[in-house]
Amino acid sequence: MGTLETWVVELNDVFWTYLLIPLVAVAGVWFTLRSKGVQIRLIPEMFRVFRDKPQSGVSPFGAFTISAAARIGTGNIAGVATAITMGGPGAVFWMWMMALIGGASAFVESVLAQLYKVRDTEPGTYRGGPAFYMQKALGMRWLGVIFAVLITLTFGFVLTAVQSNTITVATKGSFGSDASWFSPVLGVALAALLALAVFFGVKRLTAVTKVIIPVMAGLYLLAGLVIVFLNLGNVPGMLGDIIGGAFGFREVAGGAVGTAILQGVRRGMFSNEAGMGSAPNAAAAAETTHPVKQGLVQTLGVYFDTLVICTMTAFVILSANPTLGERGGADVTQAAFTSALGDWAGHLLTLVVFMVAFSSMIGNYYYGESNIQFITRSKHVMSTYRAVVIACAVLGAIGSVPLVWSLADVTMGAMVLVNMIAIIPLGAVAFRLLDDYMAQRRQGLDPVFHKDRVPGLRGEVECWGASDQDAAPQERTPVGSL
Repeated sequence: MGTLETWVVELNDVFWTYLLIPLVAVAGVWFTLRSKGVQIRLIPEMFRVFRDKPQSGVSPFGAFTISAAARIGTGNIAGVATAITMGGPGAVFWMWMMALIGGASAFVESVLAQLYKVRDTEPGTYRGGPAFYMQKALGMRWLGVIFAVLITLTFGFVLTAVQSNTITVATKGSFGSDASWFSPVLGVALAALLALAVFFGVKRLTAVTKVIIPVMAGLYLLAGLVIVFLNLGNVPGMLGDIIGGAFGFREVAGGAVGTAILQGVRRGMFSNEAGMGSAPNAAAAAETTHPVKQGLVQTLGVYFDTLVICTMTAFVILSANPTLGERGGADVTQAAFTSALGDWAGHLLTLVVFMVAFSSMIGNYYYGESNIQFITRSKHVMSTYRAVVIACAVLGAIGSVPLVWSLADVTMGAMVLVNMIAIIPLGAVAFRLLDDYMAQRRQGLDPVFHKDRVPGLRGEVECWGASDQDAAPQERTPVGSL
């Protein structure tokens, strides 16, 4: 196990340092410049779009909550702790930068997902994502199949193991158990619960988690604010450590800055999924009058995830007790909660971790299922996929923290690479739609799109004929110009 772990970690470092981080950074900067900073200058417009209400399908805000539920998970609690443990406080700064630059990438991929979505079997519902715009816009079904395989591996298998691992680490910390049987037994229990949702479609289980997740996230933020307030005197020094660590002002080791950047970008992308190609699967489900609207909504989701939830985790860890970064996962955050508020807070965090992580396990399964259906409708393949997902829940519980996270980095990185190959050449399409959107907003109109408004669009656009829209442009009510 030690040799495998070492090999995976070394592969990761090379892959991310010399290929992915430069690619993601250059793409994000290019999208930012080409769109004139759409992810910054249109923040007020992002909130305005939330008021849109569809006739029958999923609203832009509804799609936002779907993707937010998938985003808010172990990356916000365990991932931030791992970044600080391995990269120091400076990793938090680079996590912020990843969100600000990656917001442009999130905008592009979500606009493309909306433009090239297809109608689902139920009236008023849609599905889509990177596999679809790779096939329809680029004419590369083979690339879409590769992406579908990668997202299935990443979300269906590896990230299921990550969620299971994080639940196990938090539960062991809460109960103080070091028994050898604890992790396997908990893994089997998690697998059994997941099997109920996977094989028998227990809708009540998923309905309950959708109700509880916002409550859990609210409790987490409230408890975090209390901890930061109780340690208010440590905040200036904490901020100094974040900025100093980001640029090496307080570091002795020459490689400290590189490690901070590496961990900040990795964990930031794992948490907010900007440019990864996962959130577009949720973005495509929305019923909206213009694809740009969903691009704006999904960009705001990146900010909510990283600049709000992840920042709270970082502030809790660094303000409560900076020396806690000697371990490696959810137990770091858990120890910070316990030291500041008492043992009950550690148990509360365990409950929060369980709810958000298990909900993400269900969401991860459905991401994989949807993309497998893009490839094949074989019932045998689907049954095999479900069995492997259940096995990953057990394996994740007994795996080591570094190995599980490193495997996630490998598959996630491959997924990002394939998605970037598609959205970089297709970015021009998203920006043409953005120009159309802004032209309508300058006229004081609520933008409505149909494919004839932007002639010469690449590939097959199925859902944006004039008849698909709620109202023709001349029938719209002015909403105020920008």
